[in-house]
Amino acid sequence: MAKIILGIDPGTRILGYSVIEIIDDKPHILVLDVLYLRQIADFNLRIRKIFDSTLRIIDSFRPDHLAIEAPFFGKNVQSMLKLGRAQGVAIAAAMSRDIPFSEYEPSTIKQTVTGNGQAGKEQVALMLRSMMHFPDEPRYLDATDALAVAYTCFAELANPLANLHHHLSPGSNKKSKSPRKSWSEFVNINPDLVEN
Repeated sequence: MAKIILGIDPGTRILGYSVIEIIDDKPHILVLDVLYLRQIADFNLRIRKIFDSTLRIIDSFRPDHLAIEAPFFGKNVQSMLKLGRAQGVAIAAAMSRDIPFSEYEPSTIKQTVTGNGQAGKEQVALMLRSMMHFPDEPRYLDATDALAVAYTCFAELANPLANLHHHLSPGSNKKSKSPRKSWSEFVNINPDLVEN
């Protein structure tokens, strides 16, 4: 089992991150915070900041594994693409340090933490607070979302037979109960959302 897990909730305005350490098969929070990016007007500079900051976090805490939330299809295609870029550079930073990563669907994360795949951010934060006993409410729910991703990875590593159906790490043989649609399928279903 990984001893230190970095969890990231990718975003281009606010990126949540959390680092947990596994001691005696129990997760303990080392950091629970956000990277605030709204003040950076240039999108390319935001992406660079995500990469550099992820490397700084990795070099500070030396995680054994990165757990990251998968982008999901939303109504705004441009937002989805930007989110994917944020996720990609965080993964690239981990790969540059030879750190393996796992990607989890939002519904899987919510299901793992609360038992309800449709739970809201507040419910996820409340459940994590009761399980992991952090004293203060985080300033942003993006931080607890990152903690939830790290916790999901911990739960899977602690119980590999749990078969988290939406686990999406590269090379995984696990099948999702609801496979993700390809980009072409998304375009066919939502032609009005995609610019030509």
